Amino acid sequence: MSTATGALPAAVPRGGWAWAVVARVGLAVLRRALLLTALLAAVFVGVELLPGDAASATSERGESSADLARRRHELGLDRPVLERFWDWMSGLPTGDLGTSAHGERVTGLLTTAFPNTLVLSGTALLLTALLSVTLASWAAQRPDGRLDRVVTGVSTAVFAIPEFVVAVGLVLVLSLWTGWLPAVTLTDSHGTPASWTMLILPALALTIPQTGWNTRIARAALADEARAPYVEAAVLDGLAPRHVLLRHVLPGALPTIATGLATSSGVLLGGAVAVETIFNYPGIGAVLSSAVADRDTPVIAGVTALAGAAITVVLLVADLVRDQLTAGRR
Repeated sequence: MSTATGALPAAVPRGGWAWAVVARVGLAVLRRALLLTALLAAVFVGVELLPGDAASATSERGESSADLARRRHELGLDRPVLERFWDWMSGLPTGDLGTSAHGERVTGLLTTAFPNTLVLSGTALLLTALLSVTLASWAAQRPDGRLDRVVTGVSTAVFAIPEFVVAVGLVLVLSLWTGWLPAVTLTDSHGTPASWTMLILPALALTIPQTGWNTRIARAALADEARAPYVEAAVLDGLAPRHVLLRHVLPGALPTIATGLATSSGVLLGGAVAVETIFNYPGIGAVLSSAVADRDTPVIAGVTALAGAAITVVLLVADLVRDQLTAGRR
């Protein structure tokens, strides 16, 4: 049987494609694990190059040089940086992210903060997907029309605005001027936002720029798919434009749209650090900013490792979804 159409060759045993998928996923995980390892090594070296260290940054007023030397020894700062990196990496497979400069387990510090960030980033990703696909589909119904030009121009302008600028604008309009939404996030006894309304402004601050970017990607994917022969045939058959868009054009553009959204997941996690600081949101932003000020390498590396793992999972899922959608169109 020919493989030109994506059919399974007769020589391939049953389950061969499943093993191929497993091998591909394993190779992708290994490649990204190596990349993450290099990034974590750069974190250790980068913090080492900053002025001061964790001992001096967290010291109390009046501590002597002997006290600082003893504290550096307790934190292991008198050892080579690569040796400290190896010790930290050796505990990573078991979930041990080390101990902070204040003597707290890094895993405990991130137990509440990181899930809060995932909720914020996940909400923003969902809103981005809904808004970008809706706007792009809306504009694609009349190519090169006034609405298409407006959507394209506005999405380009919105993407160029940094998240923290959007956050400040949202606070001014929706909090200070109108009083509709709270500008500051208060936490309950579990360390999570006390009300779901406190999630709206941070989520919108992340969503708006990424909606601009993904709207352009979705609009371009829809335009490319609209030129496909089977779509042109559907138009010649007299099908309604909305039917052609939803049943023929949009399904073919979904693999490209999924790839763009997966790329945005990393940007959303990175942008969450700045946005969380502005809204006092209880995520990794506050933990990371405090760790950088304290030169607390294990905490910074722990945040980097968790964020890298989350982005890797999203990218792998997006690759599988894209392959499945592409195979389904063959």
